[in-house]
Parts: sequence; structure tokens; C-alpha cells
Amino acid sequence: MISTSRPDRFGLGLAALGRPAYINVGRTDALPAHRTAEAMREHTGRVLDAAYERGIRWVDAARSYGSAEEFLAGWLGERGHQGITVSSKWGYAYVAEWRIETEVHEVKEHSVERLREQWKQSRDLLGDRVDLYQVHSLTPESPLFDDLALQHELARLRDSGVRLGFSTSGAAQAQAIEQAWELEIGGKQLFSAVQSTWNSLEPSAGRALTEVHHGGWQVLVKESLANGRLAVNPPELLARVAARHGATPDAVALAHVLAQPWADVVLVGPADVAQLDSNLAAASVGLDATDLGELAALTRDPATYWGERSALPWH
Repeated sequence: MISTSRPDRFGLGLAALGRPAYINVGRTDALPAHRTAEAMREHTGRVLDAAYERGIRWVDAARSYGSAEEFLAGWLGERGHQGITVSSKWGYAYVAEWRIETEVHEVKEHSVERLREQWKQSRDLLGDRVDLYQVHSLTPESPLFDDLALQHELARLRDSGVRLGFSTSGAAQAQAIEQAWELEIGGKQLFSAVQSTWNSLEPSAGRALTEVHHGGWQVLVKESLANGRLAVNPPELLARVAARHGATPDAVALAHVLAQPWADVVLVGPADVAQLDSNLAAASVGLDATDLGELAALTRDPATYWGERSALPWH
């Protein structure tokens, strides 16, 4: 039986809380009836309070998560909590202007100009509380891999004491991780952390994540519930394993992630406190070899998985 009870392995992601619309399923009914900026700020504060009370000491945001950094900065200032690790990301800009229905919610750009602009915005809000600053959604095609000016700008940030990482998305996550591992500036690797999607449906990055973990990088896991699909519409096999354990499908899906020894921080993205508590019940679910073998059968073709994800509506 695999023990997953360490609370320091959980982190709270703010993707579903910092803006009125997002692709996560099971989110709408958990949010305030009127998703004004102030209502969402108060709601986010309640989830942050609950996460802190339950021992979570890692919070992950991004410039494109609407007002997530602003909400987090205000909460940190009001509560005065220390010992919280803050990670954020640059590369996407939030352009929806707090609209739920709009054609474009965020725009991606990996450039020196975008890095400088967004790092200043993050610093203006969070000061020196940013412990890890990540390239948002690095793919093998990203211009970062060929843009020496951008690489050196990142190295200057690294050398100032800010730890650098990147997140990955898409069917070629493993390739992006491998390419980023090779990036060195000034005789040192540019990055020391990676945040990737890994869940019961999409485990294709597992081998690459194992390798960089053994190489000394910190590994964060995002979208561990497949944007809520494993909680709201769980596959029959997952539901069967959950029933055997007397647990909810989301708890078992998260226990599956926690069972990976290379997963240093497992991010959960609840839309309210009830979802948070349901997620954290994963810590008491012990999966054995039979369970893990059954869950491995849920694996989808990566291209199919990411195609389905890209079709999820913003709501």
C-alpha cells in the first residue's frame, strides 16, 4: 500500500479562482452567483484560508489567471502569513477584461518584452514573495529555444536569486522537457523546476519527469483531475476503484498522482472549499499494485486527450 499522507506535497492552483471564466468542469455552481471582481476576491480568500488551515503552503498563480496575483497579494498582506511558497508564470496575457463570454481570454507571447512587462507586474503586486517564476506553457516550438536575448534575460533573473521553471502543455510535453533540460546559460541550467500535466488519462510526460526529478529538478503536477473531468464525469474504471476504497473519484485520481515518487508538488485547483476538502481526501487513500495497474488502463492517446481539452468551453 502506497502512503500519500504528506500535506506538504499539495499546492493550491488559482486558475479556477482568479477570473470569472475558465475551462474546468464542475466549477460554475461552486462560484458566487454573481462573479464580480469583489465577489471573486472574497471567494478566493475563503479558499486560501481553508487551504492554509489544512496545511497547504504552496500557491500557484499566473499573469493570465485574471486577478489571481492581485487576490493572492491582498490575502498575503491581510493575513501576514510567512512560510508560503509562491509560484507564478509569465507568457500569457489575460485579455478578457472580466467577461465570461468572449472569443479570446488569453494571448500567448514568449518574448523579452513580455517577460520584462509581466515580471514587473508580478513584482509590483507580490514584491519578493515570488519564489518560482515559470514560462507559461513551453512547447517544443516556443521561440524561447532560439531566442538568445530572451534566454539571457531569463538568466539575469535567475542570477538575481529568482528560481526559474516552466509549465508544459500539449501532446509533446516530454519533448519540451527534454529540450529545456539542455538549456544552459553561463555554465548553469536555465531552469530548475517544471510544472506539467500528468493524470490518469494523460501520463505521457512521466518518463521525462522521472528523469529531471532524479537530475535535481523540482516537479509540480498540474491538471491532475483533467480540468475536473475525472471528478465530475469519471470513467467507469476510476469510479469502480473509488467505490472499492469508499472514496470519491477525485480523491482516487489525486492519489494516483501522489503515488508517483517524482511528483514533488501536486497542485489542486478547487473552485470552493468543499472541492478542496474532497481533493485533499486523497491523502488518506492508499493505492496498491492492483489499483495502480487498473488505473494505468485509463491512459488515453495524448493527441486525443489534448484535442478534447482544447475543445472544453470557457464558462
